[in-house]
Amino acid sequence: MRIAAAQARCPWLDPAAGTAKVLDFLHDAADRQVELVAFPETFLSGYPYWLSSTGGAAFDDPLQKQAYACYLDAAVELGGPELATITEAVRDLGIFTYLGISERSGGTVYCTLVAISPDHGVVSAHRKLMPTFEERLVWGTGDGHGLRAHTFRGVRAGGLNCWENWMPLARQSLYAQGVDLHVSVWPGSTGLTRDITRFIAREGRVYSLAAGALISFDDVPAGFPFTVEQPSGYDGGSAIAGPDGEWVVEPVSGEERLVIADLDLARVRGERQNFDPAGHYHRGDVLRLTVDRRRLSGAEFLD
Repeated sequence: MRIAAAQARCPWLDPAAGTAKVLDFLHDAADRQVELVAFPETFLSGYPYWLSSTGGAAFDDPLQKQAYACYLDAAVELGGPELATITEAVRDLGIFTYLGISERSGGTVYCTLVAISPDHGVVSAHRKLMPTFEERLVWGTGDGHGLRAHTFRGVRAGGLNCWENWMPLARQSLYAQGVDLHVSVWPGSTGLTRDITRFIAREGRVYSLAAGALISFDDVPAGFPFTVEQPSGYDGGSAIAGPDGEWVVEPVSGEERLVIADLDLARVRGERQNFDPAGHYHRGDVLRLTVDRRRLSGAEFLD
């Protein structure tokens, strides 16, 4: 299988432009015979960068409320037109797609990684288990509903958002489902992806694909209540490591492009000769992991 990370500049708080950009990258991927592509964390409709530089924790601050309202309005719904359009393109082009979105559900935004199959449409929507630091000011806490692996053309893949890739049990939940490919999505930084991408590859004896975005505050729309300085370090960092933990493609900085590699599943099988964290090197009689994959909601209605 040929896989790719779509390292792209995110059209911030503009879901229509973001959808168009996803379609452009999908068509480019199809032209290059890519069969699975991953887009960065919250590519639709952007990462909440303003929080750390504008006093995001100020309680009841009117400008922070206004900023959140803009962010909520720009978030996309799982049943909305943006995902419907992208799902149709995925089906037509035959490319399994992982897409990071800011998901609107009621008055809450979730950091969600959507898996879209050419054959079955949206097959999972994984809400980030624990937003990191100031992210908790704008994102709801996720659940285990989307901790699922999917098989496409003989390759089994699963994915996680950003720092939850550092959560050992979250990784183990995917290893236990027999993944050959681990997808991690990021707001975009070589500093974020350089260590963990290789670590996951070697720990899981899997291919490890990291997808990161590029950020420019030239894209901040008129009407957003804060003028935010351009952040440093959000330079992409998309990369691919092999099941021995060595680079197939080292982290790419500063370029908008597809980061592409070809998988050889024989390498995965070979590396598991001496280590399989969910198989012959797992002591199920001593250590057990229970994963609750029910979708959590605020109420249960019994009619």
